[in-house]
Order: sequence, then C-alpha cells, then structure tokens
Amino acid sequence: MKLILKRMIAVILTVALTVCAAVAVSGCNSAGDLKPTNEALQPTQAVTDEAERAFTVTEYPLARNDIDLHLDCTTLDGETPEKNILLTHGVTYSSHEFDIDYKDYSLVRKLAQEGYAVWKLDIAGFGLSGEVEDGFMPDSDYAAEDIAAAVELIVAKSGQDKIDMLGWSWGTVTASRYAAKYTDHLDRLVLYAPILTGIGKYEVNEDFHHNTWEHAADDFQRGADGSFDYSITEPEMIEMFCSSCWHYDGEHSPNGGRRDICVDQSEKLIDLTKITVPTLVICGGSDPYLNYDSVNSSLDELPEGSRLEVIDGGAHVIMYEKPYYHEFQNKLIAFLDRE
Repeated sequence: MKLILKRMIAVILTVALTVCAAVAVSGCNSAGDLKPTNEALQPTQAVTDEAERAFTVTEYPLARNDIDLHLDCTTLDGETPEKNILLTHGVTYSSHEFDIDYKDYSLVRKLAQEGYAVWKLDIAGFGLSGEVEDGFMPDSDYAAEDIAAAVELIVAKSGQDKIDMLGWSWGTVTASRYAAKYTDHLDRLVLYAPILTGIGKYEVNEDFHHNTWEHAADDFQRGADGSFDYSITEPEMIEMFCSSCWHYDGEHSPNGGRRDICVDQSEKLIDLTKITVPTLVICGGSDPYLNYDSVNSSLDELPEGSRLEVIDGGAHVIMYEKPYYHEFQNKLIAFLDRE
C-alpha cells in the first residue's frame, strides 16, 4: 500500500509542477505538505518526452547506515550509455534541482542527450532519501560517504569502472571530499559554483533549516528594487524551481552542511591539492557565495588537464539563467568530452 501511495504522490507532483509552469508566478504553493517518503524499492521506470526525445528514469534501491538513499538514473529511452555522471546537490535542496523540466534548461536531460547515464543522489535527510533524527549528522564528511556508496552501486550496475561527477555549491565540498579519499572510480570532476572557503562566519544553532518559498528563490538575480530580474531568469523557471523545492524538500532540511560552510572566509573547505583527476571549476562571475581569489587561483593547485571557466554576469543558479545557461552547458560538455 505504501508503494502505491508513493506512486500516486509522484503523479500528483508531476501534474502540480506542470500546472505551476502554465500559470507562471501565480502562487502555486498550497501543496507544501507533500513530501514523499523514501522506501526500499526495486528499480522503477517512468518515461517522459521533451522536444520529441524520450527519457527513462530508473530508481535504484540504496541504503547506508540503515537510511534509505534516493538514487535515480536518467537516460535516453532505449539507450545504454557507456558514460556515467553523478550529480551532487547543495546544502538545502536536493537533486531535483538539476532536472527542472522547462524548455531545454534541464541539466539532466541535456547530459542524457549527450550520451550520458545521469545519476542523481539525495544525501541522507534530503529530498526523497530517508529522514534523519539529527540534522547535524549529514555533514560534509558524512555526505562524502553517501556519495561513495552511490558510486559503488553505479559502477556495479553500469559495468563501467570510472564515472564523472559534478557537484554544485555545497555539493562541491562533498564531491571534493569524496575525490580526495577515493580515487579508483573517478574519471573527471566538475566543481560548479565551488565553495572553496567559508562563506562567512555565522552561528548555526538549529540542526534543521526551516525552508520557505522565499528562501528557495533567494539565489535568483534581482533588480535594484528587489524584484526578480526576468531578463536573467524566466518567471516560469523561478516558479517551477521553487515548486520543486517545496514539494520534494518540504519545510525542513538538515543543517550539518550549512554549519560546515558558515565559517570565516579564511577557512579552506576544499583541499584542491588532494584532487588527482582533471577538474573543471565553473561558475558565474557574480556569485555572492564565492571567494573569487580562491577561484581564480584554483588551477595552481589542480592536476594537469583541469580548466577554469568564469562566465561574466552569471550567479549561483547559472544553469537556469537565460543569458548564460547555454554557455554553461557548452563549456561543461566540452570539458567532459574525451575526444
């Protein structure tokens, strides 16, 4: 019965997000209590269409420390890619952020069209993964071990010994800590909007963050009067992004990662010298969370074959910013392309 209810909720969420896109910023925020719980499932599949391309999404059962972790894989329908990439999410909202299904913005679908099996993981306590009692427990080092468990499953299921990995925001901290400790299965690493140092000292006393609709929209660029800059981000995108955050992450998210990054900017969070694979550092030039002194000198500490790409004008959610997302996608794919 629980499995049936979960399937029903998933369908409801899909319909709700579609309606939100249609009405743009009409305030579709009344279903905030819908947060599906994760269960140990056999792989399940759903097929969707975008621009006449069909995608298959497969969910794989994964657990660590008796907590079910949500791990899914998106591919073009009917294909078995030989390239795999794992996406690791930020500190408040989970992996759904990589797959906002609006026009051709979705990073997941773009990578799938480029021949990748695209894997998304929710760290313990986030999104569709199992809940945690202590929100400080899934900190950066804990999350790196969740990533390690996911990589082992991906390697086993795909038959490919090495995969690529992309971390966004706090996901750059967790992915880098994985990369520094485990080297056998990693081919290339992407640090998107990297939190190389602390973002500023702030006392994080509560182990869970109280999520709000307004907080989910904080990363979108605004004009001088405080209103959203729709020349940068389309209103439908903002609405769909916030809807996804509200539905999948609900009112609370673990704060272990936030406590890790809310430290003085002089404190290094990512030790680039411990990364041994070619790494792309990519970000917008107007991201309020980044230490650009560290970003601009990052290649001095990274191995041969690494690249730095700073896209002028882009901010923290550059993958969904209208003037910049194509450039972001193109630079990312150019780095990942082995040929």
